[in-house]
Amino acid sequence: MLLGLAKIMDCPGASIPFSTSVDLSDLCYGVSHPVSEPVLASGIVRNTAGVLVMTGEISTCIHGICDRCASPFDREVRFPIDVVLVSEMANEENEDEWVFPLEGDSADLDDIVRTVFVLNLDSKLLCKEDCKGLCYRCGKNLNEGPCNCQKELDPRFAALKQLLEK
Repeated sequence: MLLGLAKIMDCPGASIPFSTSVDLSDLCYGVSHPVSEPVLASGIVRNTAGVLVMTGEISTCIHGICDRCASPFDREVRFPIDVVLVSEMANEENEDEWVFPLEGDSADLDDIVRTVFVLNLDSKLLCKEDCKGLCYRCGKNLNEGPCNCQKELDPRFAALKQLLEK
């Protein structure tokens, strides 16, 4: 979807609100497709002293398999949008990922939403931020409680253990 910005291009202080829904179901992240619902984006584009700044928020629900505990999960996510829109890129080699070129006098919202979503998504999909994962000995999900595995002592303390047993 293209957002027309002709009204605010030459009017410092002017702004235009936006709201869109983007289908990212084709987005492959590792081996999964975490987005099956539309990604909603809304916010405002302001002309701040001749610079077009887009701010807002992206929200959706991601579905996946936790990279630590291997449990399926659904989690609501919200990511901020804070990007700059420019009519032309000064130096394409040193391109900033938070700067987007305009197509004439319009911004491509689909491209901006996709890029902001991917750049904000964690490198590992986790069911929750403090996921404890699986026990490396017995495979129990440690989020459900501790396992019954005996902790191995550091071999450097073996002599001390013998003293305690006496």
